[in-house]
Amino acid sequence: MARAIWKGSISFGLVHIPVGLFSAEKTNDLSFRQLDRRNLSPVGYRKYNKATGEEVESDVIVKGYEYESGHYVVLSDEDLLRANPEKTQTVEITDFVDLEDIEPVFYDKPYYLAPTGKNAKGYALLREALKRTRKVGIAKVVIRSREYLSAVVPQGNVLVLEILRFADEIRATDDLEVPGEDLQAMGVNDREIEMAERLVEGMTAEWSPEKYHDTYREDLMGLIQGRIDSGQTNEPDESPVPEVAEGRGDVIDIMSLLKRSVEATTGGAGNEAADEAERPAAKASKPAAKPAAAPKAVAKSAAKPRKAASASKPSPRSAAPAKPRASSSKKRKAA
Repeated sequence: MARAIWKGSISFGLVHIPVGLFSAEKTNDLSFRQLDRRNLSPVGYRKYNKATGEEVESDVIVKGYEYESGHYVVLSDEDLLRANPEKTQTVEITDFVDLEDIEPVFYDKPYYLAPTGKNAKGYALLREALKRTRKVGIAKVVIRSREYLSAVVPQGNVLVLEILRFADEIRATDDLEVPGEDLQAMGVNDREIEMAERLVEGMTAEWSPEKYHDTYREDLMGLIQGRIDSGQTNEPDESPVPEVAEGRGDVIDIMSLLKRSVEATTGGAGNEAADEAERPAAKASKPAAKPAAAPKAVAKSAAKPRKAASASKPSPRSAAPAKPRASSSKKRKAA
């Protein structure tokens, strides 16, 4: 049975719902030991008293805040709760917002919230209210001596507590060199955007998380097994690894690459449309006497897809569907 790492209650308005907090992550990291390469003996992690040099057992280690050099205030786990019992035992929802308004960069780590005690009705009531209004609850919660910003998000029958980053923890993007919104200056035209959209549509699929898995872990285990089978286990292979991405950044004919990608995803069904998109757009309905208006129209038309793309943000981990927000909300409502 899962063990709660925190117990308290969800609070919104005057309603309090007893809940437990459970980890929603399951790591599959490979475990590596640190070794002394001279004799391959494990390198240990030793906790020791810096004054005496003696090892210290875990049961005698306490927390201390150094208020002056060499002087400490010793704190117990109970002291951390005692500082503000209400904050350390409550997920206090202060606002309800649209899930789509929370940008992906703010999401940090998910936890499951499950009811404890007898107030399952309150839990179900909050869950259904969030689903039907398509809102999430913004709250603060203290976990292990630190206060976090969080979002209470419904997922199926479970409420998920998504730990969020505070705004001052997000780095600004001003110093990043990224293309601006003037697509014409970047040499991006309507035909390329149309072909890119066709490629996206051809690669669109239903979100099915079960089909994705850690293939690198499998490759690494294959390498390890190969070294075991060959008997070459005592020396690491430190020969340089080729740069597989070298030369991929300088795209000469992006239209050709888009067309080939579309053909690969559609099985050749989109060839005729792709050929048509590659031809210069000849609009007979427009007078030939206005050639100067074409670049402006192209720039305006090219800017539209980008605006639409920025409006549809991907769902957080707990919201599962990696589709535009509108469809994500419908699925959340249906759940």
